[in-house]
Amino acid sequence: MTAHPIAPDKSVAVVLGTRPEIIKLSRVIRLLGDAAWVIHTGQHYDANLSASFFGELQLPEPDLYLGVGGTSRGHQIGNATQLLDAHFSERRPAAVMIQGDTNAVAAGALAANAREIPLIHVEAGLRSHDRNMPEEHNRVIADHLSDLCAAPTSVNVDNLLSEGIAAERVQLTGNTVVEAVRDLVPEDRRRLLDRYGVDSGRFILSTFHRPENVDDPNQFAMILSRLAALPFPVLLPLHPRSVRRAAEFGLGNLLAELTVTEPIGYRDFLGLMAESAMIVSDSGGVQEEVSVLKRPVLVVRNSTERPEVLGTFAQRVLPGPDIVTVAERWLDDVNATHARLASLPSPYGDGHASERIVDATEALLESR
Repeated sequence: MTAHPIAPDKSVAVVLGTRPEIIKLSRVIRLLGDAAWVIHTGQHYDANLSASFFGELQLPEPDLYLGVGGTSRGHQIGNATQLLDAHFSERRPAAVMIQGDTNAVAAGALAANAREIPLIHVEAGLRSHDRNMPEEHNRVIADHLSDLCAAPTSVNVDNLLSEGIAAERVQLTGNTVVEAVRDLVPEDRRRLLDRYGVDSGRFILSTFHRPENVDDPNQFAMILSRLAALPFPVLLPLHPRSVRRAAEFGLGNLLAELTVTEPIGYRDFLGLMAESAMIVSDSGGVQEEVSVLKRPVLVVRNSTERPEVLGTFAQRVLPGPDIVTVAERWLDDVNATHARLASLPSPYGDGHASERIVDATEALLESR
């Protein structure tokens, strides 16, 4: 499947601000070619989480950097919206494209709507039905303002239609995570395992960064203590937010029981995930990636917007003894667990989502 190129004079402003957005839009940006006008809000301002990814994904540097990171959610959305509005008044794009559920998504949606510019939301229709999640509000705003909702799964399509979004604004595309993972997972992973001192299929990979887990000292301490109790060694790349909270809460003794590293580049992270026994995480993207890499993940969260993988590649638990109970069941015969998952298809599509999104974008522009 090949996407039709969009004329460079019909520029598409691709607004993004975090590592997952860069990853999931990487092939879309390459397919857009000269028509892409990439605007980075700066929501992720740590180089390990954002800027270095452009080089890692062989993408050109953003055309515009807004630098709104390191502030509150309201300030990020408000400031980014104001800056985008000013730029769109000077250089009006033919369309604005956003991805996911970040503050950059909310700002991009509001700025496009204010200037009456067609809006495309990639990864539309995800719902946790948890109003305590800021991301839920961001994605609902984006979906209801969008002219094209690119929905990864039929579950997402149904969510959009049930909220009264017109069917002609919704298209089932699959999720761009499938091609991103297939493109980027390294084939030779021996040196990667040696670098981190772990054995294939005999370690657990873990990440935590969500406020519900790391902003509560008791919750964070419970998670770390349960990780330390697991039967395999735990490799824990620690998000900057989690580093700050661990220091603030005095959790150094619990971290000492784990193998803690700085954030790991995306290719290496995928390689480690593919070689792990299992993953324990509160990441949304990891829930999708495991379905491509055929590994199980324990999702430690109050809710999830990705029900498609529950009961197959993922199980959701709350912080507490279930982390150990479920992990021990999976690890009792880890080879059998992996073999079972290897036989299951990913619910996120066939790896051609980016082409469908670009084709749908071209159709939207031609209809205007």
